Amino acid sequence: MPALAALALALAATGAGAADVQRGASLYKTHCAVCHGPDGTPTIPSAPNFRRFDTLLRPDAQLLQTIRAGRGMMPSFMGVLKDREILDVIAYLRTLS
Repeated sequence: MPALAALALALAATGAGAADVQRGASLYKTHCAVCHGPDGTPTIPSAPNFRRFDTLLRPDAQLLQTIRAGRGMMPSFMGVLKDREILDVIAYLRTLS
């Protein structure tokens, strides 16, 4: 958990507080919709359903870390998306439920 706290502090220090939901929607469509569905309803059984409120109850820093590292069948997006872009996607995801 200390790593998440450090990540949260680093993001706050870089002004990462305001995310761009429209940019997040575009990035989601490009990188995520194939597996997670265009509206957040998964197209593959193991993908989380972003239409369910409880799926996104974790803090942004924890979701960011998961997307960076990958999980299960989801590949790592480190080096593919910048942290700012991942936070934009997370902001968009929060509009789906």
